[in-house]
Amino acid sequence: MNDHKQSADTRQARFARFRFSIVGPLLSAPPAGGELQKTVAVLAKKQWQHPITGQPVYFSAATIERWFYQARLAEDPIKTLRTKRRADANQSRYLSGELKRAIQQQHKEHPSWSYQLHRDNLAILVKQSPALGVMPSYSTIYRYMKTSGYCKQRNLRRHNTTGALLAAERLETREVRSFEVDHVHGLWHLDFHHGSRKILDKDGQWRKPLLLSIIDDHSRLICHTQWYLDETTESLVHGFMQALQKRGLPRLVMTDNGSAMIAAEFCEGLERLSILHMPTLPYSPYQNAKQEVFWAQVEGRLMAMLENEPELTLSLLNEATIAFTEFEYHRKIHSELKSTPLESYLQGPTVGRDCPDTDILKSAFCTEVKRKQRKSDGTLTLEGHRFEVPSQYRHLEVLCVRYARWDYSRAMLMDPHSQMCLSLLYPQDKSANADGRRRTFDSASTITATQTKATGIAPLLKQLMADYAATGLPPAYIPQKDNQGETK
Repeated sequence: MNDHKQSADTRQARFARFRFSIVGPLLSAPPAGGELQKTVAVLAKKQWQHPITGQPVYFSAATIERWFYQARLAEDPIKTLRTKRRADANQSRYLSGELKRAIQQQHKEHPSWSYQLHRDNLAILVKQSPALGVMPSYSTIYRYMKTSGYCKQRNLRRHNTTGALLAAERLETREVRSFEVDHVHGLWHLDFHHGSRKILDKDGQWRKPLLLSIIDDHSRLICHTQWYLDETTESLVHGFMQALQKRGLPRLVMTDNGSAMIAAEFCEGLERLSILHMPTLPYSPYQNAKQEVFWAQVEGRLMAMLENEPELTLSLLNEATIAFTEFEYHRKIHSELKSTPLESYLQGPTVGRDCPDTDILKSAFCTEVKRKQRKSDGTLTLEGHRFEVPSQYRHLEVLCVRYARWDYSRAMLMDPHSQMCLSLLYPQDKSANADGRRRTFDSASTITATQTKATGIAPLLKQLMADYAATGLPPAYIPQKDNQGETK
């Protein structure tokens, strides 16, 4: 993926994507009867790169076969292949009431301390006072302080390209072979085509339209085709969602490396729908040759029949393209298939899946990022747009947010582990905030403005000084004397 976004991957998501990349080709082209063991044995001999450490790793045939059956039987293969969370991952460890009060008191006295410094000084207090109970781990203290609102506060006292040459060399030195997958929905091709004629838009401007087409590799059926005035990710997602709703979910999608095709919204949407994305090699349009054949028919027949239409608009062009596709292209005998694309689509074996509803599709084709929440007003910023976070999530410092960069009317606050939407986020209404009314947080853990003034030396430093004095060693420095010979 391109983009300057901050990665929102969890460990479980990276493992799921890695496992899906191994068994995904088996789902798009299932082995023939009796061939599964041989295919899995070949995969077991391959060396893979570990998704977390990056080290080379091998997987047994039994493991790969288990992943394959889990993904094949699931509606959402990637979600099924995620590693399991600990059963107690969302549960807080036990802390005694005395220890909680000690943490609260220590934070009031030293609000600028780090969590590690709080933990180290708390360990001394627990050693000196057994009534506080057993000293918990750092992670337990960290989670408790974070969820209770005991956050670190600022101390107010301190203020001719190389890629093209390589592609040409590859084309000259390696053979090019045509291919076709064995199943309907096993592979979709997707691309934009720049139209040969300009059209008149509503502003009276002549503009060159672009045709987005999605074609099924096995049957050559056009899953969806539509003209647009730009080649943005918004247009791509708009057309691709219609193809999914018309035909169902494919297993693989092949695109070029255009900016819209490698944008975060589109790539992450394919992943959430368990669709494997296979970009073509740079400067290698012949890998998507089936699209080029359809472009030839669009220009040679469709646009030829519109050559005498003086006022060609986007609406008229789309109506003519749909009619041409459904009643001529889909019902005409294909020279390679020896049947019509519609017959091949309906009669061929399929590996497609049912399409989810529109709301799920819209939430899928978004980019997911992590953002820090501003403690002062409970907001976060997305591309310069400020969004308000519900008060029940004000204790979260880093939020996992999903949004589309062409629609800032709302964003979604996500649980990074379950991938569930916790709440919808809306842009900040500054005019509504100008009335001067402010809510008071009704929470026992809210830090008040008053802070208890600490006196004396901190427990950790006092313990260190006592330990040094117990060694019996003399001071490791020479006192300075004044002119009268007395120690300063």
